[in-house]
Amino acid sequence: MTFWRSRQGGGILLIILTALSFALLDTATRHATQLAPVLMLLWFRYTFQAVVTFALRFPIQKMTLFNTPNPRFQTLRGVLLLSTSACSFFGLQQLPVGEFTAMAMLSPMAAAALAAHIFKTRISHLRWVLMLTGLLGVLLVVRPGGQVFGWALLFPVVLVSTYASFQVLTSRLSGDENPYTTHFYTGLVGAVLMLPFAIFSWNTAALLTHWHWFVVVGFFGTFGHLMLIRAFNRASAVVLTPYLYSQIAFATLLGWLAFSHVPDVWAWAGIAVIAVSGVGNARLSAREAAQLRQ
Repeated sequence: MTFWRSRQGGGILLIILTALSFALLDTATRHATQLAPVLMLLWFRYTFQAVVTFALRFPIQKMTLFNTPNPRFQTLRGVLLLSTSACSFFGLQQLPVGEFTAMAMLSPMAAAALAAHIFKTRISHLRWVLMLTGLLGVLLVVRPGGQVFGWALLFPVVLVSTYASFQVLTSRLSGDENPYTTHFYTGLVGAVLMLPFAIFSWNTAALLTHWHWFVVVGFFGTFGHLMLIRAFNRASAVVLTPYLYSQIAFATLLGWLAFSHVPDVWAWAGIAVIAVSGVGNARLSAREAAQLRQ
């Protein structure tokens, strides 16, 4: 019990709460996009984040909430996360929550490969094996004739690329930024960019009838990222990353409860392979970090 009261134990609990929040966000998104225009939902999701973050942090940070030494970084980071969310919102209209989440969880491995290419760092043979194993898992999920094979697979493919770029940019530059300032600007950039599209697709009847689903999507998107910030304030990425893969289990369970969707045998195998390779990749990162400290 003492461990869970420590900073590291608290970080693990927060990262599991983050995974649950993101799984709930995806499940709510899949339902909400059947009721209201996607572009309106996207705008509301980021407007909610900007407004709530301002309300919570401005009384504490005052004008320092707006201070950023890297405005271009904040803008690019916001664009990348908005692109990731757009792929998620549109993709979840077409694909089951569990399988979509499993494919999206290739992002940390893609980020490792992208960082190695950009910063010219060496990737071990074992890490390449784990990455290829993850891709094999995806092929099992999306095989021809399977439940999710089709043109909509383009959305998780693009999502992995944009979210991997988002992760690399964040890890490279966020040391100079207050995490809550970054959280605020991420919401602000998304809200500003989506506003013209939201106006173009505006549906007042959908907003008035289904306003609670707008709030649910905005809440879980904002809450999940806030919990992510709090988790990484308590423990390192190498400790927390393996627990992020619990999102696959949460998403698959919620997909069954909300939409009565159960992956077929081959999809289950693919999901398991992706999860195992992802956790293995995270554990390898932890081992490499420990060796560097010696």
